[in-house]
Amino acid sequence: MPVIHVTQQQTFPQLDVPPRLLLGPGPANTHPRVVQAMGMPTLGHLDPVLLTLMGEVQELLRYAWQTENECTLVISGTGTAAMETAVANLVEPGDVVLVGVIGYFGQRLVEMAGRYGGKVHTIAKAWGETFTLAEIEAALVQYQPAILMLVHAETSTGALQSLASIGALCHAHNCLFLTDSVTSLGAAPLFLDEWEIDVAYSCSQKGLSCPPGASPITFSPRALHKLENRKHKVGSWYFDITLLRPYWFGATRSYHHTMSSNMIYALREGLRLVAEEGLEARWQCHQANAHMLWEGLAALDLTCHVSDPAQRIPSLTTVRVPDGVDAAATAKQLLHEYNIEIAGGFSQLAGKVWRIGLMGYNSRAENVALLLHALERVLHE
Repeated sequence: MPVIHVTQQQTFPQLDVPPRLLLGPGPANTHPRVVQAMGMPTLGHLDPVLLTLMGEVQELLRYAWQTENECTLVISGTGTAAMETAVANLVEPGDVVLVGVIGYFGQRLVEMAGRYGGKVHTIAKAWGETFTLAEIEAALVQYQPAILMLVHAETSTGALQSLASIGALCHAHNCLFLTDSVTSLGAAPLFLDEWEIDVAYSCSQKGLSCPPGASPITFSPRALHKLENRKHKVGSWYFDITLLRPYWFGATRSYHHTMSSNMIYALREGLRLVAEEGLEARWQCHQANAHMLWEGLAALDLTCHVSDPAQRIPSLTTVRVPDGVDAAATAKQLLHEYNIEIAGGFSQLAGKVWRIGLMGYNSRAENVALLLHALERVLHE
């Protein structure tokens, strides 16, 4: 028998995690009821009780997204896993794909669509701006894509892209419509069926008040028709919806992978909270707290990066860093002295903005007041 090496056999202290207030772009703090639900006993991935809970999650997701899509399920992974699932299943080699880029996550869609063989074209706006319906229509006429991809709430810039009427426009041009709702689900008005959105995905750790790790996705009948008539297999085995559907649907479920039952408990409780509050009340709460933040920032002579309040994400605000202020140092001081996490910008906005999240459980007036007080003290110092 070989000698057992003991160099890494360390005795570490008991876990002690600081009580951060997570007011960045995500994750947000987990709701106490979600934490409690996650502590329930783990079940096997084919346990009949878990399968029932998975069905309840699907129904609650349909409410949160305002859709009747049967193919609504959860991907084991973060929002990026759901993004890749959407792209991998919808994009076939040779498909003409149009991506509207208003920030970093639009660029990520460009990268993924290209990797799955799409012939990708882009239209772009300055970071902090959004597209008009006329600009979308002109691009559809010019490129004649099979798929249009847009980010609803661009987390890198704080801009909220209007989606109304775009789906109908896409379908008039024989084009499917995919949208990223990672930062908007559970926080901003979203009507998948009314807006004729074919594929949407999100995450668990923002507007749904859960930890990261279980990410919703939904496909319309139009999108499923394209998927079921592919000439090539989906380029990812793990994210292939044709393989995942037998696990999520039907009287006889078949094994695909080991779904985390505890994350299903978490997502179910987070979605139950959404349903209990009601979508309209929840959206109004996020909007009211965002306005409170914007007014408080203005009182500190701070400016929002997105100038038009109607185009700001209610759950994520980008704030311009004043001249002479070190963005990273300010965020570091908030973290170390007040246990408050906010984030800086990156890529084109690196060092130029702070990103402040009021997502799900964290969208509360007392959090806004605490942050404004701490930010005023830090900036004054």
